Formats: sequence, C-alpha cells, structure tokens
Amino acid sequence: MFKPRIELKPEDFYTNEQGYKVFTEKYHLKRGYCCKSGCKHCPYGYDKKTDSFK
Repeated sequence: MFKPRIELKPEDFYTNEQGYKVFTEKYHLKRGYCCKSGCKHCPYGYDKKTDSFK
C-alpha cells in the first residue's frame, strides 16, 4: 500500500551526535502509525525487546 511522504519540518527531527536523524514524538504522531522499529521517541509505547505495546 502506498503511503504519501510527509514533508519534514525542523520540529520533526534533530541530528544526534553520530549524525543520524532522530524523529520527534510530534513527527511520529503526524505520521499516524507505529513502524515497530523501536524509535527513541515512539508515542505508541512499542517495546522492540518484547515486540509488544506497553
């Protein structure tokens, strides 16, 4: 299923010390679903270690 890309705005992410893009909780909520990748700021409560939602 095709999902349209979300235009990134400055408040949607920051760059960490290693140079990676880290998406904010605001971005995840705008996207509207959990990707189950264990994102640092996941607002959906997904735990990658247990593959479950809290």
